[in-house]
Amino acid sequence: MVRETQVAVADLIYPLFVSERIASRTPVTSMPGVFQFTVEEAVAEAQAAWGEGIQSVLLFGIPAEKDALAQQAYAADGIVQRAVRAIKQAVPQMIVITDVCLCEYMSHGHCGIAHIEGEHVRVLNDESLELLARAAVSHAAAGADVVAPSDMMDGRVAALREALEAAGFQNTAILSYAAKFASAFYGPFRDAADSAPQAGDRRSYQMDPANALEALREVALDIEESADMVMVKPGLAYLDILWRVKERFEMPTAVYHVSGEYAMVKAAAANGWLDERAATLEVLLAFKRAGADLIITYAARDAARWLRDG
Repeated sequence: MVRETQVAVADLIYPLFVSERIASRTPVTSMPGVFQFTVEEAVAEAQAAWGEGIQSVLLFGIPAEKDALAQQAYAADGIVQRAVRAIKQAVPQMIVITDVCLCEYMSHGHCGIAHIEGEHVRVLNDESLELLARAAVSHAAAGADVVAPSDMMDGRVAALREALEAAGFQNTAILSYAAKFASAFYGPFRDAADSAPQAGDRRSYQMDPANALEALREVALDIEESADMVMVKPGLAYLDILWRVKERFEMPTAVYHVSGEYAMVKAAAANGWLDERAATLEVLLAFKRAGADLIITYAARDAARWLRDG
């Protein structure tokens, strides 16, 4: 009766990994309950999620071939583009969001064009923007409702907006990974997306976990560049950032319940150390209490069932 915060199934966004490298759904060992899907299986998973009340999916692609220019990221018949078309045909009302990044498609695993000498990596910001914009336009052309740039290149929201409008996609929304930190909690995701960097790390373009004021500046820049929604990633260790972003900007705000956070609860539950249902719902409640309007979580289908069952 007096509860201040509620989590609804409609708040949840369900990430799906779609791969050209598999013949059937393949479990991600470090993320129990998460799979890589073929396009056909991703459609079936989206249909099942829709039937449970989940209204949004976030697609990640794993191509058969990678190269130094991430050509499959913006190919008209790329894995994500085919998955978008198939899901929108099967579930037209589903909001399809696409992750716009190059790491899954680059032979070196970085989020942009890079010069690599041993462990020294220099990512070329401006040169990468053109490829990111091409990827976003190809996703919109396939039917994506929302594109979500996660690369953390400077100026990418403006580059995507300009390219989308020039191509006639004025109504395609941009959900910016506005405050994405260089976190230790991403490890299992890199197994799922086959996106681990082959050399160096991503600290030169992802944010220092120590910097809260910088996060606010990054969010402000993305809003100025016309982001429709902003995101904080990861979630649990950055609830203070989430709160400050929502309070400061009053924008539609998403949080990413990332792979390491998800896997920790799964591992503890498997050992009998935590009640998985109670712990997961408490985490989701914390995100909403801290200001999230939308929660991207691998636990979306489980959470939808638990919320429905009460």
